[in-house]
Amino acid sequence: MWQLFQFPLCPFSRKVRLLLGEKGVGYELVRESPWARRDEFLDLNPAGQTPVMVHSDGTTLIDSHAICEYFEETVEKAPMIVGPAPARAEIRRLVHWFDERLHGEVVAPLMRERMTKRLVHRQSPDAGALREAMKQANAHLDYVDWLLDHRRWLGGPILSLADLAAAAQLSVADYLGGLDWRGHEQTRSWYSVMKSRPAFRPLLSERMEVIGPPAHYDKPDF
Repeated sequence: MWQLFQFPLCPFSRKVRLLLGEKGVGYELVRESPWARRDEFLDLNPAGQTPVMVHSDGTTLIDSHAICEYFEETVEKAPMIVGPAPARAEIRRLVHWFDERLHGEVVAPLMRERMTKRLVHRQSPDAGALREAMKQANAHLDYVDWLLDHRRWLGGPILSLADLAAAAQLSVADYLGGLDWRGHEQTRSWYSVMKSRPAFRPLLSERMEVIGPPAHYDKPDF
Protein backbone atom coordinates (compact mmCIF):
# COMPACT_ATOMS: atom_id res chain seq x y z
CA MET A 1 0.00 0.00 0.00
CA TRP A 2 1.20 3.46 -0.88
CA GLN A 3 1.29 6.48 1.42
CA LEU A 4 1.28 9.97 -0.09
CA PHE A 5 2.83 12.72 2.04
CA GLN A 6 1.14 16.02 1.11
CA PHE A 7 -0.90 18.98 2.31
CA PRO A 8 -4.25 20.13 0.87
CA LEU A 9 -2.96 23.09 -1.15
CA CYS A 10 0.17 21.48 -2.61
CA PRO A 11 -0.49 21.69 -6.39
CA PHE A 12 2.15 19.07 -7.20
CA SER A 13 0.55 16.61 -4.80
CA ARG A 14 -2.78 17.39 -6.44
CA LYS A 15 -1.34 16.52 -9.84
CA VAL A 16 -0.15 13.17 -8.48
CA ARG A 17 -3.52 12.52 -6.82
CA LEU A 18 -5.35 13.22 -10.07
CA LEU A 19 -3.10 10.79 -11.92
CA LEU A 20 -3.53 8.10 -9.27
CA GLY A 21 -7.28 8.63 -9.31
CA GLU A 22 -7.50 8.26 -13.07
CA LYS A 23 -5.38 5.11 -12.95
CA GLY A 24 -7.23 3.62 -9.99
CA VAL A 25 -4.16 3.37 -7.75
CA GLY A 26 -4.98 3.15 -4.06
CA TYR A 27 -3.08 5.17 -1.47
CA GLU A 28 -3.31 6.62 2.01
CA LEU A 29 -2.98 10.35 2.56
CA VAL A 30 -0.47 11.50 5.17
CA ARG A 31 -0.71 15.17 6.10
CA GLU A 32 2.70 16.82 5.91
CA SER A 33 3.44 20.51 6.44
CA PRO A 34 6.85 20.90 4.78
CA TRP A 35 7.45 24.27 6.44
CA ALA A 36 7.56 22.43 9.80
CA ARG A 37 10.77 20.66 8.69
CA ARG A 38 9.83 17.50 10.57
CA ASP A 39 12.86 15.24 11.05
CA GLU A 40 11.06 12.06 9.98
CA PHE A 41 9.94 13.71 6.75
CA LEU A 42 13.40 15.13 6.03
CA ASP A 43 14.74 11.59 6.37
CA LEU A 44 12.46 10.65 3.46
CA ASN A 45 13.22 13.75 1.39
CA PRO A 46 16.08 15.99 2.58
CA ALA A 47 14.79 18.71 0.23
CA GLY A 48 11.75 18.93 2.50
CA GLN A 49 9.23 19.18 -0.33
CA THR A 50 5.96 17.41 -1.05
CA PRO A 51 4.84 15.13 -2.60
CA VAL A 52 6.63 12.01 -1.42
CA MET A 53 5.21 8.51 -1.88
CA VAL A 54 6.29 5.55 0.24
CA HIS A 55 5.23 1.95 -0.35
CA SER A 56 4.97 -0.68 2.38
CA ASP A 57 7.84 -2.52 0.67
CA GLY A 58 10.11 0.47 1.28
CA THR A 59 10.01 1.98 -2.21
CA THR A 60 10.19 5.78 -1.94
CA LEU A 61 9.29 8.16 -4.76
CA ILE A 62 10.15 11.87 -4.59
CA ASP A 63 9.03 14.77 -6.83
CA SER A 64 5.79 14.92 -8.78
CA HIS A 65 7.51 14.51 -12.15
CA ALA A 66 9.23 11.31 -11.08
CA ILE A 67 6.11 9.99 -9.35
CA CYS A 68 3.89 10.58 -12.38
CA GLU A 69 6.41 9.01 -14.75
CA TYR A 70 6.74 6.00 -12.41
CA PHE A 71 3.02 5.25 -12.44
CA GLU A 72 2.77 6.02 -16.14
CA GLU A 73 5.39 3.33 -16.74
CA THR A 74 4.04 0.77 -14.27
CA VAL A 75 0.23 1.08 -14.55
CA GLU A 76 -1.31 0.47 -17.98
CA LYS A 77 -4.76 1.83 -17.15
CA ALA A 78 -5.59 5.37 -18.34
CA PRO A 79 -2.28 6.31 -20.00
CA MET A 80 -1.59 10.03 -19.65
CA ILE A 81 1.44 10.50 -21.92
CA VAL A 82 0.28 9.04 -25.20
CA GLY A 83 0.63 9.21 -28.97
CA PRO A 84 3.64 9.38 -31.27
CA ALA A 85 6.86 10.97 -30.07
CA PRO A 86 5.92 14.57 -31.07
CA ALA A 87 2.61 14.27 -29.22
CA ARG A 88 4.30 12.95 -26.09
CA ALA A 89 6.85 15.77 -26.31
CA GLU A 90 4.04 18.33 -26.46
CA ILE A 91 2.37 16.85 -23.38
CA ARG A 92 5.64 16.97 -21.47
CA ARG A 93 6.27 20.55 -22.64
CA LEU A 94 2.92 21.67 -21.30
CA VAL A 95 3.37 19.84 -18.01
CA HIS A 96 6.66 21.68 -17.59
CA TRP A 97 4.98 24.99 -18.52
CA PHE A 98 2.22 24.61 -15.95
CA ASP A 99 4.51 23.26 -13.23
CA GLU A 100 7.15 25.94 -13.75
CA ARG A 101 5.64 29.06 -15.33
CA LEU A 102 2.06 28.93 -14.06
CA HIS A 103 3.24 27.84 -10.63
CA GLY A 104 6.11 30.33 -10.42
CA GLU A 105 4.21 33.36 -11.71
CA VAL A 106 0.78 32.75 -10.18
CA VAL A 107 0.36 29.88 -7.73
CA ALA A 108 3.55 30.27 -5.69
CA PRO A 109 2.99 34.01 -5.05
CA LEU A 110 -0.64 33.36 -4.08
CA MET A 111 0.41 30.59 -1.71
CA ARG A 112 3.10 32.77 -0.18
CA GLU A 113 0.83 35.78 0.34
CA ARG A 114 -2.44 34.07 1.28
CA MET A 115 -1.27 30.85 2.92
CA THR A 116 2.32 30.87 4.14
CA LYS A 117 2.31 34.40 5.53
CA ARG A 118 -0.91 33.72 7.40
CA LEU A 119 -0.19 30.23 8.71
CA VAL A 120 3.54 30.36 9.30
CA HIS A 121 4.59 33.99 9.73
CA ARG A 122 1.34 35.56 11.01
CA GLN A 123 1.81 38.38 8.51
CA SER A 124 -0.57 40.25 6.22
CA PRO A 125 -0.35 39.70 2.45
CA ASP A 126 1.33 42.18 0.15
CA ALA A 127 -1.44 43.74 -1.94
CA GLY A 128 0.97 44.58 -4.76
CA ALA A 129 2.22 41.01 -5.00
CA LEU A 130 -1.37 39.74 -5.10
CA ARG A 131 -2.30 42.15 -7.89
CA GLU A 132 0.70 41.06 -9.95
CA ALA A 133 -0.11 37.37 -9.43
CA MET A 134 -3.71 37.92 -10.54
CA LYS A 135 -2.53 39.89 -13.57
CA GLN A 136 -0.25 36.98 -14.52
CA ALA A 137 -3.12 34.56 -13.91
CA ASN A 138 -5.20 36.32 -16.53
CA ALA A 139 -2.40 35.93 -19.07
CA HIS A 140 -2.14 32.22 -18.32
CA LEU A 141 -5.90 31.80 -18.70
CA ASP A 142 -5.57 33.51 -22.09
CA TYR A 143 -2.99 30.90 -23.07
CA VAL A 144 -5.22 28.01 -21.96
CA ASP A 145 -8.07 29.60 -23.95
CA TRP A 146 -5.80 29.59 -27.00
CA LEU A 147 -4.86 25.95 -26.52
CA LEU A 148 -8.51 24.95 -26.27
CA ASP A 149 -9.33 26.92 -29.40
CA HIS A 150 -6.99 24.61 -31.30
CA ARG A 151 -7.49 21.20 -29.67
CA ARG A 152 -10.06 19.28 -27.67
CA TRP A 153 -7.86 18.88 -24.57
CA LEU A 154 -4.81 20.88 -23.58
CA GLY A 155 -2.27 18.36 -24.88
CA GLY A 156 -4.19 17.10 -27.88
CA PRO A 157 -7.27 15.03 -28.76
CA ILE A 158 -7.53 13.13 -25.46
CA LEU A 159 -7.12 13.79 -21.75
CA SER A 160 -3.45 13.80 -20.75
CA LEU A 161 -1.06 14.69 -17.97
CA ALA A 162 -1.06 18.24 -19.34
CA ASP A 163 -4.70 18.62 -18.28
CA LEU A 164 -3.98 17.18 -14.84
CA ALA A 165 -1.01 19.49 -14.30
CA ALA A 166 -2.93 22.59 -15.37
CA ALA A 167 -6.03 21.69 -13.35
CA ALA A 168 -3.95 21.02 -10.24
CA GLN A 169 -2.28 24.43 -10.38
CA LEU A 170 -5.46 26.30 -11.29
CA SER A 171 -7.41 24.60 -8.53
CA VAL A 172 -5.04 25.98 -5.90
CA ALA A 173 -5.10 29.44 -7.47
CA ASP A 174 -8.91 29.27 -7.49
CA TYR A 175 -9.02 28.16 -3.84
CA LEU A 176 -6.93 31.21 -2.94
CA GLY A 177 -9.20 33.56 -4.86
CA GLY A 178 -6.62 34.40 -7.49
CA LEU A 179 -8.60 33.71 -10.68
CA ASP A 180 -11.07 35.93 -12.49
CA TRP A 181 -12.94 33.57 -14.82
CA ARG A 182 -14.77 36.34 -16.67
CA GLY A 183 -13.87 36.38 -20.36
CA HIS A 184 -12.39 32.89 -20.25
CA GLU A 185 -15.32 30.71 -21.24
CA GLN A 186 -13.16 28.13 -23.04
CA THR A 187 -11.02 27.51 -19.99
CA ARG A 188 -13.98 27.74 -17.65
CA SER A 189 -15.87 25.03 -19.59
CA TRP A 190 -12.81 22.77 -19.66
CA TYR A 191 -12.21 23.27 -15.94
CA SER A 192 -15.86 22.51 -15.20
CA VAL A 193 -15.41 19.16 -16.97
CA MET A 194 -12.22 18.50 -15.00
CA LYS A 195 -13.97 19.29 -11.70
CA SER A 196 -16.70 16.79 -12.58
CA ARG A 197 -14.29 13.88 -12.95
CA PRO A 198 -14.38 11.37 -10.04
CA ALA A 199 -10.64 11.79 -9.46
CA PHE A 200 -11.12 15.51 -8.83
CA ARG A 201 -13.95 15.36 -6.30
CA PRO A 202 -11.85 14.43 -3.22
CA LEU A 203 -9.58 17.43 -3.81
CA LEU A 204 -12.50 19.84 -3.93
CA SER A 205 -13.89 18.61 -0.61
CA GLU A 206 -10.70 19.29 1.36
CA ARG A 207 -10.01 22.51 3.21
CA MET A 208 -6.86 24.18 4.51
CA GLU A 209 -7.08 25.25 8.13
CA VAL A 210 -7.94 28.92 8.67
CA ILE A 211 -8.14 29.56 4.91
CA GLY A 212 -11.45 29.02 3.14
CA PRO A 213 -12.13 29.03 -0.63
CA PRO A 214 -14.64 31.15 -2.60
CA ALA A 215 -18.24 29.90 -2.71
CA HIS A 216 -17.91 28.66 -6.31
CA TYR A 217 -14.74 26.64 -5.64
CA ASP A 218 -16.22 23.15 -5.33
CA LYS A 219 -19.10 23.58 -7.78
CA PRO A 220 -18.62 21.98 -11.22
CA ASP A 221 -21.01 24.55 -12.70
CA PHE A 222 -19.77 27.97 -11.64
